[in-house]
Amino acid sequence: MSKFLVTGGRSLKGTIQTSGAKNVAMKVILAGLLTDDKVVVRNIPLISSVYGTIDMVKKLGVNVRVGLDHSLTIQRNSVNSYTIPLELGGLYRTATMVIGPLLSRFGKAVVPNPGGCRIGKRPIDRHIEGLRALGAEIHYKNGFFFASCKKLHGASYTFSQNSHTGTETLILAAVLAYGETALSNAATEPEVDDLIAFLNSMGAKIKRTRERTIVIHGVGKLHGTNYTIMPDRNEAVTFAIAAIATGGDVVVEGAEASNLKTFLSELTAIGAFWEKISPTSIRFKGGNRLSHSDIITRPHPGFMTDWQAPWALLMTQAMGDSTLHETVYENRFEYVAELLKMGATITFYQPEIRDPYVFYNFNWDDREKNAFHAIRIHGPTKLHNAVLEVTDLRAGATLVLAALIAKGESAILGIEHIDRGYESLEKRLEKIGANISREGD
Repeated sequence: MSKFLVTGGRSLKGTIQTSGAKNVAMKVILAGLLTDDKVVVRNIPLISSVYGTIDMVKKLGVNVRVGLDHSLTIQRNSVNSYTIPLELGGLYRTATMVIGPLLSRFGKAVVPNPGGCRIGKRPIDRHIEGLRALGAEIHYKNGFFFASCKKLHGASYTFSQNSHTGTETLILAAVLAYGETALSNAATEPEVDDLIAFLNSMGAKIKRTRERTIVIHGVGKLHGTNYTIMPDRNEAVTFAIAAIATGGDVVVEGAEASNLKTFLSELTAIGAFWEKISPTSIRFKGGNRLSHSDIITRPHPGFMTDWQAPWALLMTQAMGDSTLHETVYENRFEYVAELLKMGATITFYQPEIRDPYVFYNFNWDDREKNAFHAIRIHGPTKLHNAVLEVTDLRAGATLVLAALIAKGESAILGIEHIDRGYESLEKRLEKIGANISREGD
């Protein structure tokens, strides 16, 4: 097993480039199920989540080629199966997203319960309910969803709670369905809009008529395209916090201020330095005295759940007591135990909420009984080295940041989780001054 060895205490300085957005790249690969024409996608991150999604659609007969220039080509499509193997679909949460395209192609789909980072139960009831509204018959047995239909049709569907991948699942299902589909309370993330723009470049007719309303007019066929996906917002936030927490000075290329408004606003509120260099680059600089913050994670345009772990790390270096209240996932604080090993002062608590069934975006009944959904962080705290275990993608990046500011050498195990979403993270950080290396297989 591989691990990172990190010696902290260095200020990061220079310029770093973000990769293409992981949460778009995994979805555009599914375009291979929607057309027989050639599709070329650029700015694809070379990460294990992308390769795993490629393996998944290849099992269905999609021909995919990835270049070292970060381009992806889908050509000579010969989809010949409607079943995703358990060993692949169980690893990636994109698995259920292929149900719609497979139903459009075969009228059948057999898909395992999806996987991904274990940061909560990730219920897909909102996906299944929406697919049923479009005419699919779906039942669950022995770890698989069995879906069938004569022809998917348009429908009006309202999400009971916000669902990023649920919105994308229904878009992919409705794009070739007969008639018009209207999705209400749909996700507003920039990655969703990038997927919409990508599909429209293939001939789809999709429009966001209001902030949370998406209308899809089904078309008979999609054609090929040549498209460049957006930069990864989560990488931009990771590198921004790395610069500030280490007292560094880093220009992040691919940091689009228009898609980071909430994060940048919170940086301003705590006294951190940032300046917009261009529409696609931002300079982040450490050295300022940081004040405490009180953050509640929310779906876009709120403070993103993927940002809460690195923000918690930053707050260990801020003055006073900060709070972080997680409302999107019922279990996303496993990294706290690792920060405690390093000397952080963090305690759990449960805020009093009048109606948790409405307030929280996860299914309240899915939580562990007597679980805590908020933490209080006391700072500033000097962190020290430790042997750390990664539990999920964003937690992994957070532990790398913690090791960068800690005294001594830390070992970070379980870095395969980091490789799911960050391409060659250690090499890119090393170029801006980090003392980090990969050891092992």
